[in-house]
Amino acid sequence: MPAVLTAVLGLTLTALAPAAQASPAAPAPPTVAAAFTAAAEEYDVPRDLLVAVGYGESRLDGHDGQPSQARGYGVMHLVDNPRQQTLREASRLTGLPAATLRHDTAANIRGGAAVLRARADAAGLTGAERDRPAAWYEAVARYGGSPDDRAARFYADGVYDILVQGVTARAEDGSAVTVRPTAVEPDRGDYADAAPLVAAPDYPSALWVPASTSNYKVGRTSAITAVVVHVTQGSYAGTISWIQNPTSQVSAHYVVRSSDGQVTQMVREKDTAWHAKSGNPYSVGIEHEGWVDQPSWFTDAMYRSSAALTRSIADRYNIPKDRAHIVGHVEVPGNDHTDPGPHWDWNRYMQLVGGSTTAPPQLTFSSYATLRNGSTGAQVSAAQWLLEAQGHDVGQVDGQFGSGTAAAVRAFQTAKGLSADSTVGPKTWTALLSAGARPALKQGSTGEAVQRVQRALTAALGRTVAADGIFGSGTAQAVRDYQSTRGLDPDSEVGPLTWGALQAGR
Repeated sequence: MPAVLTAVLGLTLTALAPAAQASPAAPAPPTVAAAFTAAAEEYDVPRDLLVAVGYGESRLDGHDGQPSQARGYGVMHLVDNPRQQTLREASRLTGLPAATLRHDTAANIRGGAAVLRARADAAGLTGAERDRPAAWYEAVARYGGSPDDRAARFYADGVYDILVQGVTARAEDGSAVTVRPTAVEPDRGDYADAAPLVAAPDYPSALWVPASTSNYKVGRTSAITAVVVHVTQGSYAGTISWIQNPTSQVSAHYVVRSSDGQVTQMVREKDTAWHAKSGNPYSVGIEHEGWVDQPSWFTDAMYRSSAALTRSIADRYNIPKDRAHIVGHVEVPGNDHTDPGPHWDWNRYMQLVGGSTTAPPQLTFSSYATLRNGSTGAQVSAAQWLLEAQGHDVGQVDGQFGSGTAAAVRAFQTAKGLSADSTVGPKTWTALLSAGARPALKQGSTGEAVQRVQRALTAALGRTVAADGIFGSGTAQAVRDYQSTRGLDPDSEVGPLTWGALQAGR
C-alpha cells in the first residue's frame, strides 16, 4: 500500500475512532442518614434503635476520627481499650480495616450495627424478635460494655429514653436524622433483676456508680479547697464505663449528663480522684458530658445541675465561690488539657453557682516589681485583684495604679502593721501573695495554698520560685532559706509561724 494512502487511512481511522472516555466521577459518600438506613437493613437492626445508640454515644458526630477519653471512635463509639474491643470486633465482622472504621462515618455506623447484631445473636433473638425494638434491651446493655449489671442497665435505659423522646438532629455532614418519639416498654431480660442505682453518699440528688478501686486513692493529703470543671470528650455512659475500667487509671468525683443534667457520683469526696494531676489532693472533679469544640453539649439543664452541685460542695467545704477556687482543668498547674474549652460559659455558670464571675488576672511572675502611683501593667492588675480579695476597694481592676489603688494599699499595709507608704514593695507583695487560709504544708503537698507560698517566697527572697502548686525539693529549699533569714526554725515546712511571718510581710 502506498505510503500516502497509508497515512490517509491512518488519519481517517483516527478521526473515526471514538473519543477517549473520561473516568467516571467517584460516587458521593452516603449521607449519615442514609448510612443508618443501609446498615440497619444489612444487619437486621431496627433503624431507630441504631440511631438512638449512635445519638447517645456521639450526638452523631464522628469527631474526624479522634478518640474519646475511653478510646472510642466515631458516631457508634467503637472502642479500642484493654477491656473493650468493639473496634476490632467490628473489623472482623465487616471485613473493613480498623482505620476505615475509625475515620469513615458510614463504615463506622455499619460496624456498630454489626456489633449490635452480634449482641442480639448472643442473646438468642429470633428473626421475629429482631423486628421489635423492645426485644433488643439486653443487646443494647451489652453494647455499652460495662461489666456491672447496674451500670449496663443504666446505659440501656438511656438509649430507650432517647427512643421515647425521639431525635431531631443534624449529623456531621448536615443531613437530617430523625426518630419519631415512640413509647417502648423494653424487655429487660437478665437485667430486670439488676438493682436500680441508689442515691449518692455525698450528694443525694446524684446516682451512685462506684469507680474501680484501681482508679482513685482512698483518703486525701490536703483539705478540699477547689472544684475543677472538666469536659469528658465522650458520652456520659461511656465515661462512667471508662472510670469503672481498672486499666484507665482515671476518675472523677462526679459526671453530669448533657440532656437533662443527671449527676452520677463515682468517687467519695473524702477520697482522691485522679482527674487533674497536681490538683487531685485538694479538689473535687466534675466531668461534663460532651466535647470541648461542640457548644451544643452544654445545655441549660447541664449548667443548672452542675452549678447546684458546685454550690453544694462550696458550701460544705467553705470554698470561696470565685474563679480562683472554681476552675477549669486547663487552669490547674501542671496539666496539659484544654477543657472545658472556649465554649464553656463561665459567666453564666458562676452566676448560677452564686459567686463572682470575674476570673483572677495573672498572679504568677518570675519577679515582683515595686509599684507606686502611676505604675501600670499586669502586676498592677494582680495587686489590685489581691487587694480586692482582702476586702480593700481599689475602684476597678484595670492595671492603672491611681489614687484608689494607693488608698487600698495604704489600708492593707495599716491592717498588717506595715509601713503605710502606699507603695507595693517586697514586704507588701509577700503579705498580699500569701494571704488566705493557713494549711500545714510540707514536701509532697499540692494545691492553691502551695502556689500562694511559692509566689510569696518569690517576692520575699527576690528570686524565682516556680509557682506550680507542687511542694517539691525546690520549694522546700526556698522555705528553708526564708526561715533561716527570718529567725525561724528551718524545718522546710510551712506551719503557723512561717505562715504568720509571710502574711505579716516579713
